[in-house]
Amino acid sequence: MKRQLYLYLFIISALIAAFTYMYFTKAIAFEKKNSDLEIKNLKFSLDSLKNKNNDDNHFSLEKNEYAQEYFSKYEIQKLIPQINDALLAFNDSPKGNIYTGQETIGNQKFVINKIKILNHRWIVADYSDGTFWGDVLIKYFVEEDGKITFQIMDTFIFPKEQY
Repeated sequence: MKRQLYLYLFIISALIAAFTYMYFTKAIAFEKKNSDLEIKNLKFSLDSLKNKNNDDNHFSLEKNEYAQEYFSKYEIQKLIPQINDALLAFNDSPKGNIYTGQETIGNQKFVINKIKILNHRWIVADYSDGTFWGDVLIKYFVEEDGKITFQIMDTFIFPKEQY
């Protein structure tokens, strides 16, 4: 009787071990298949984002070769921060940045927050006073002596939403 009991226990444990082995083998294969599929999807997403970024950077002084040729005597990587700093320096004015094209509406002054240098001539900037927000298109010039001048081409302030 003991012998049969040991035999049955051995058979049952062998079956449990076999089923456990098969289960985990299939689970690992399933996880590997899912992870491979996820990696493939992530690579596709990354490629899509890279292509979109390249398309978006077409309108950028850093990537536009024609605009860079215009500034051939300047080093572009040094010129871009100079242009940004020159435009943002006007934020320190007590009346706000004059290149927003807006007079102060309330107690706060309009200052430029973000700048995108499109090419050798145009800048798009975002400005606000904390309550109102807007965009401005600015034309800029780099003079022979290195001085940077700006001219407002168009400005738009978004209407305040009513809640």
